Parts: sequence; C-alpha cells; structure tokens
Amino acid sequence: MPDTILVVVEQREGKLNRVSWETLVAGQTIAAETGWALEAAVVGSGVNAIASEVAAKKVRKVYDVESPALNSYTPDSFSAGLEQFLENNRPRLVLMPHTYQVRDFVPKLATAMGHTVISDCIGYRKDGDKLLFTRQMFQGKFAADVSFQGEAPWFVTFQNGAFRGDKVEAGASAAPIETVNVEIPSASIRNKPQEVFKEAKQAVDLTQAEIIVSVGRGIKEQKNIELAKQLAEALGGEIAASRPICDSGWLPMDRQIGSSGQTVAPKLYLALGISGAIQHIVGMKGARSVIAISKDHEAPIFEIADVAVVGNLFDVVPALIEEVRKAKS
Repeated sequence: MPDTILVVVEQREGKLNRVSWETLVAGQTIAAETGWALEAAVVGSGVNAIASEVAAKKVRKVYDVESPALNSYTPDSFSAGLEQFLENNRPRLVLMPHTYQVRDFVPKLATAMGHTVISDCIGYRKDGDKLLFTRQMFQGKFAADVSFQGEAPWFVTFQNGAFRGDKVEAGASAAPIETVNVEIPSASIRNKPQEVFKEAKQAVDLTQAEIIVSVGRGIKEQKNIELAKQLAEALGGEIAASRPICDSGWLPMDRQIGSSGQTVAPKLYLALGISGAIQHIVGMKGARSVIAISKDHEAPIFEIADVAVVGNLFDVVPALIEEVRKAKS
C-alpha cells in the first residue's frame, strides 16, 4: 500500500471554506509527484453534504469524521476528534489550510500526538526522497526549505494563495465516503463556543473576496478613499489598504493587507497608489491578476503587476469606474 496524504478541509457552520480547495490542489500535486494516495477528511456534525462535495474531486476516499461534540468548533473538540481519527488511520502527511481555525487547534493536536507542524507554507519541492516545504522568513525577505525528521504523521499548513483553488481536479467518479464516529467526552472540552472569531467588530474576511481594490499612500487624503470604494462597488469587490492607511485610521485594521494584516489571493487585485513594500507584497502576491496604478514608474508593485498603469490615480480611476458601469448597464 502506498503512503497516504490526508487533506483536512475546513468547514464552518456547514459551509466549506474555499481555501480548502487550494489545500486539496496541494495534495493532488504532491500525490502526483510522489505516487502517494490522496484522501480527505471533513470534521463536524452532520457534514455529509460537504463530504459529498469533496468526494466529487480527485481523491481516493473521503472521511466524514462525526460527533455531536463537533457541532460547534472548539480547539479541544477538533483536536480530540482528529487525534482519535489519525491514531486509527495513520496517514504520512496531513495537509490543512493556514486559517485562523487551523492555527488555533493544530499546535494542540500535533503536540498531543508527539509530532511537529510546518506552518504557513507557500510551496514545496521534492529533493530525492525527501519533501521540503517552503516558508517565508523575516516578513518575506527570505524563504527557507524545511523538512521533517520525526516519524509520521507530518502536519503541514499552506498559506492562502499558495495554490490555485480553481485548478482542483475532479474525479472520474465520486469517491467513496466513510463515516467515522468519534467519542469525545464532554469533560474534555474546556472551551465554551462563542461568536465565530473575527479580528474586529466590523471585520470582513478578505480571503474569501474574488475582487479587491486596495489603496495606499497615493490616495493622499481620507476623503479620497470614497473614490476607491466606488470602484470596488462597481466591480462587486471589497475595499482594502496597505498598513499606513490603516495605521492612520482611514480604514479599519481588518482591511489591512500584508505581513501584519490579511493574506489574500483574489482573482483580481487593484492596487491604487501603493508603492509595494515587501510587507504588503507578501500579503497579496498570490492574486491571479494584479493591476497597479501609480505615478511612480519605479514603484516595486510594478514588478509583480500584470498590468502597470503609470499615471495619476485621480485621473485614471474615475474613467475606469465609468467604463465598468457602462459595461454593466
């Protein structure tokens, strides 16, 4: 029997987090290169519909890990449920998306099993028989290839945007689904589920946005952000910003993109008046298409932009809004 890769997809309140598709692509890619078998697991209570959704993709098998104690997320319940499941199944590699939920419970899970985690990876490569996982260091200035030395299972989390979720391969037929009931004593759950975690009161999860319009210092004044908001509204996207804008209080901190904010990978990222410091780039370089507008023809953001517009954003953006509205009418 070949070694097994297990992708643990994430669900919240019965909905699959779309970043899970990116992790499944990572699993499919590694499986194709190593010859290992690929399986998936969804953890919760009454999540068979999500298991069926995953089973339509190219995987050997999907596990529906069930318990009433898993109905609402707590780190204790998810760690206990997965530990019980993994002790009986023993995959070699366990992949998860690097989300708030995963980074909350995976250290507890790995420690309980006596194993380690390589977290927040942006890729991997195969060196002979060894798998190396790439992590950014010093706010993206360097990258390190890290490998496991201990016994399996090995735990890896992949950063949002490390792989393209739309590249997930469908299966020739639906994979079988096995329901696994785990026993989680209520006394072992020390946490009481509260409101789903958000970074701020009005927080938005920009990782789920397909179009983002982001502003930097080139916007000049807080009142000018309204222009960017109009463009975001016309495109059906979300507004975001670089750190100086949020530090100034012009937009809430939950709108910040970068090493100290959110990491995003939208289909389209429009950078308005953003120079492109490395701290910002590491938060959005996974975007599928980048359009940058800046007066500075030497702005670092142009190095990763698919479309670079050297010009005054106050001339370009109103015309762009008008054209977008025309196209929609």
